[in-house]
Amino acid sequence: MASYDFLFDGLGLRAWCDGGASAAPMSMADLLGQARGAAAPAPSLWDFPFPSMNALNRACPAFPQARELTKGLEDGFLSIKDGLSIVLDPLTQPLSWALEGALWLFQTSPWWIMIPLILLVVRLVTRSWGLVAFVAACIGFLAFINHYDYAMQTLAIIFVCAFICVLLGVPIGIAMSRSDTFQRIAIPILDMLQTLPPFVYLIPLIFLFSVTEPKLYGIAVIVYAIVPVVRLTNLGIRLVDKEVIEAADAFGMTRRQKLWGVQIPLALPNIMAGVNQTIMMSLAMVVIASMVSAPGLGVLVLRGIRNLELGVGLVSGLGIVLLAVILDRVTKAALARVNTARKQ
Repeated sequence: MASYDFLFDGLGLRAWCDGGASAAPMSMADLLGQARGAAAPAPSLWDFPFPSMNALNRACPAFPQARELTKGLEDGFLSIKDGLSIVLDPLTQPLSWALEGALWLFQTSPWWIMIPLILLVVRLVTRSWGLVAFVAACIGFLAFINHYDYAMQTLAIIFVCAFICVLLGVPIGIAMSRSDTFQRIAIPILDMLQTLPPFVYLIPLIFLFSVTEPKLYGIAVIVYAIVPVVRLTNLGIRLVDKEVIEAADAFGMTRRQKLWGVQIPLALPNIMAGVNQTIMMSLAMVVIASMVSAPGLGVLVLRGIRNLELGVGLVSGLGIVLLAVILDRVTKAALARVNTARKQ
C-alpha cells in the first residue's frame, strides 16, 4: 500500500490512476528493487514522505514522475537543437576563428619573442620593474618544468575571451546605467548567470556544438565571465557624482560627450575592477572547460585526476596559481595607476 492511496481514493480518481502508467524510464534503484522482488514496507508516520511527484506516482501510476519532467525538458531542447544550431553556428564561427588564431600565434611564436613581448606589455601597463621581474620568474619557472606551451594555450584563450567580455560587457553596463527598466530586466539574468554552477554552462553547449570546435568552450567562458564587468560598469557610472553631471549639463554637453568625457573616466576604476574579476573568472572556467577539449593547463589537471597522477595534478595546479597571480597583480597594478591618475 502506498502512502497517498487515501488521497486518490478520496478524490475518486482510482479508476484514472489504474488506467494509466508513467512513461518515464525506471531508475536504477527501482530496477534493482524489482529484480530482488523486494516488497514495499508499510508506511509509518515517522517515514511518511513529502507529497512529491514520485511519492504520488507510487499511489497513482497515471501521475507523472519527476523523471518525466526532466525528460520533457530534454526532448524539448533536442527538438529545437537543429534550428538553434543553424542560427548559432554562423554567428559564433568568428569566435572559433579568433581562438584558433590566438592559439596558433601564442604557440608558434618562439619563446624568445613571446616572453619579452609579454614582459613589455606588463611594463607598459604597470610601470613596475618589480612586477616585470616577478612575471619573468613565473613564466621562466613554467618553461623550465616544460609547462610553457600549456601556459601559452591558457593565456591565449583568456586573452580572446576576456577581450570579448569587455567588448560586450561594457556597452551592456552602460545601457543598464542609462535605463532603470533595462537594469531591472538584466539583473535577474546576471544573478542567474553568476549563481549557476560552471558545469551547467557546458551541458546545452555540448548538444549544440561539436567538442572539436573551440567556440564550445569559448562561449562557456564568455557567458560565465562577463557578469562582473557588466555589473561594475553599471555601478561605476551610476556612482558618478550628480553634481559633476549637473556641471556637465550646465556646460551644454550632450549625452555622448558626458558619457565619454565625464562618466566613463570617473567610472574607470570600477570598470577596471570588473575587468580584473572577469579575467580571473575566465581562468577558472578555462580549467573546467578542459573537460570539453579546451587546451591548456586544465588538461594536465584533468589528466592528474583521471590517471591518479598526483604529481602532474599538483604541478599543473601550481602553474594555474602562478598564472592567476600574474593576471591579478598586473590588472590590479593597472587599476592602481588609474586611481593615481584620477587623483592627480
